[in-house]
Amino acid sequence: MTNPTSALVQAPLDLSRIQAPVRARLDLVAEEIRRVAVPDFSMIEEVNAYLLAVPGKFFRPTLLLLSSEVGADPPEDAVTLAAAVELVHIATLVHDDAVDHSPLRRGMPTVNALWTHQIAIIMGDYLYSRSVAELARLGKLEAVRVLAAAANEMSVGEMRQLLSYDDVSFTEGEYFRLIAAKTASLMSAACEMGALAGNKAYRAPLRRFGRALGMAFQIADDMLDYTGNADVTGKPAGLDLRGRKVTLPLVGALREMSPAEVEQVRHVFTMVEPGDAEVRDTIELVRRNGGLDYAQRKAVEYADSAEAALAGLAPCPALDGLRHSVVYAVNRSR
Repeated sequence: MTNPTSALVQAPLDLSRIQAPVRARLDLVAEEIRRVAVPDFSMIEEVNAYLLAVPGKFFRPTLLLLSSEVGADPPEDAVTLAAAVELVHIATLVHDDAVDHSPLRRGMPTVNALWTHQIAIIMGDYLYSRSVAELARLGKLEAVRVLAAAANEMSVGEMRQLLSYDDVSFTEGEYFRLIAAKTASLMSAACEMGALAGNKAYRAPLRRFGRALGMAFQIADDMLDYTGNADVTGKPAGLDLRGRKVTLPLVGALREMSPAEVEQVRHVFTMVEPGDAEVRDTIELVRRNGGLDYAQRKAVEYADSAEAALAGLAPCPALDGLRHSVVYAVNRSR
């Protein structure tokens, strides 16, 4: 078996290839989400219908289902666990969009843009509570513990991000703590919950795999703010910069900038709404000072750690899918 991280700088893998080993069960996840999240109030039903009308990429459910089949037969309850993880993921997106006042998500208006910020917060709470309630109903108490711990960590991560706004002195260590909480925690939980449903002996390595993968995934996502095409990503380029968020490409570039360039960035971060010209100039500064190259190297380091966590696990198509997900996470364009 070849090591996919050797191809990290080559063309990305299509997500459908990663999902192929669990495609049949993944199709059931969307149905399970609708069953678990069934509303009993008209306003919730309206927002819920909008959120679920266009399913997401189901990357986290894919990780859970693949993890559940490494060294085990496909467990029946993994579909419900995958639905619970996706509901928590959707809840965090709804909350994040409300906190960030984001108008678009995947090219579509956000809940807070179509309704109100209050409705967005309540809807996120509803989706999270439904996922935990379903796991408790099934008696999956260890899965509840893992998912609740991840949700708590994500909340801390969101608070860390709020405190990092406008802070050009935000350090690399602080950035890594932020994304470990905000993104890697749920991917780690998805893989760990998959092992709980399948081969419990793989719980620790799959947990480590998910965390390292999540770190690589978020670094790549932050790079897209500097390199992405809005028609592909579904969000405007430079959105993080417009929101005065400090991410790894900027952290890496600031260390190489001249004092005058650093001051230029500081000035942009004092603006209430940086304009297109300021955003373009800042992106160019980051590129010129090696910020994107630095972030790419760090993403590959975490991808290599994810690959290493899978060493010794039983070879199977599901394990191949997990390996391929490493390449997808680092090279995706959206």
